[in-house]
Amino acid sequence: NMQDVLLEPYGGEVLGLSVSSTTFLTALWATGALAGFAYAAKRLSKGASPFRLAATGCLAGLAAFSAVIFSAPMGSPPLFFIGAGLIGFGGGLFAVATLMSAMTLPAEGLAGRGLALGAWGAAQATAAGIAIFAGGTIRDAVSATSLLDTLGPATGYSMVYHVEIALLFATLAVLGPLVKL
Repeated sequence: NMQDVLLEPYGGEVLGLSVSSTTFLTALWATGALAGFAYAAKRLSKGASPFRLAATGCLAGLAAFSAVIFSAPMGSPPLFFIGAGLIGFGGGLFAVATLMSAMTLPAEGLAGRGLALGAWGAAQATAAGIAIFAGGTIRDAVSATSLLDTLGPATGYSMVYHVEIALLFATLAVLGPLVKL
């Protein structure tokens, strides 16, 4: 979610997209998320592992952020739009997969699955808030340095997207043992 408030400004500032074009990014992101939801529903109904689907969502995110990063030096708005759609797809897939993982935890005691679902929701909301704050802070901090003059306006944004790629790799490392279950 670090990219949540940064995709539209990136499109406008770095790729020179119009307001209507950058607003279209939100539609692409949402369409990608809906596609991720639908794909997850189809795969889960056929018995797929939610952990494997979560890992697939992370892999889609790696491709997505790579596309967004490379769209600047290539001057390619279509690559940027593809990346935005893939961000939505990977995020949607990951969200459904982790929710299903929480829903299928063994229920014990009085709280049962309700506690697990509440914890999942609280973790999602907290992580989203922290990520959005961190994304803006990292972009602003990097852009405030002399790197902006040397490397251009994409530098601050690119740093955020690289951090997200690193976090996706860390998530894949954590999911690895769970995928084997």
